[in-house]
Amino acid sequence: MSYNFHNKVAVVTGALSGIGLSVAKKFLQLGAKVTISDVSGEKKYHETVVALKAQNLNTDNLHYVQADSSKEEDNKKLISETLATFGGLDIVCANAGIGKFAPTHETPFDVWKKVIAVNLNGVFLLDKLAINYWLEKSKPGVIVNMGSVHSFVAAPGLAHYGAAKGGVKLLTQTLALEYASHGIRVNSVNPGYISTPLIDEVPKERLDKLVSLHPIGRLGRPEEVADAVAFLCSQEATFINGVSLPVDGGYTAQ
Repeated sequence: MSYNFHNKVAVVTGALSGIGLSVAKKFLQLGAKVTISDVSGEKKYHETVVALKAQNLNTDNLHYVQADSSKEEDNKKLISETLATFGGLDIVCANAGIGKFAPTHETPFDVWKKVIAVNLNGVFLLDKLAINYWLEKSKPGVIVNMGSVHSFVAAPGLAHYGAAKGGVKLLTQTLALEYASHGIRVNSVNPGYISTPLIDEVPKERLDKLVSLHPIGRLGRPEEVADAVAFLCSQEATFINGVSLPVDGGYTAQ
């Protein structure tokens, strides 16, 4: 199925690597104008542009904002620069996230607060600002928040991450109910373990264990998550609202 995102403007956070980068690439491939944000600096962005050009993607339709998704002012800057650069906003993918395995009793409170700030507060801040814009302009809009299999099921050592991602699930559903009558759809995509640079650093024994959790017999690819995001943002998904879609190779079906 081929989607047409021409004349659409999208924002993707945490988009200089992994899932976020794949989502941004997918939007570019489909003809959208895309603002990406990340905490990484301009050097990483310019390296990304070179790689995208090598894949024949139109980077003239790409804008970068260095931003920390946990900070309200950075989210305001992200929205305002998008409007100034592309003249509008149609799609938001709140993807930025962090997390490391740690037993709860060994998790410093500062680490807990940081994971909640990025993985939950950052989603709330970006979603709220986008919704405010669409309400002010009486425009429809689409939000896809990045959840996780741990929005549904717990895992030892991921109390902070699970608490945040569980919050993303219910935030998504609440916003979907609140703003459906305004033509604003809000869904989430909930990946299993995906082959990203972060996962690549996991020791082989731990990696084999993660693979075994997925009945399909492998980890997911970032492109597979991006495909799900694109579908939920497309005209083919206009009656889908408030859904938390697992993209997990059967992980949560067990």
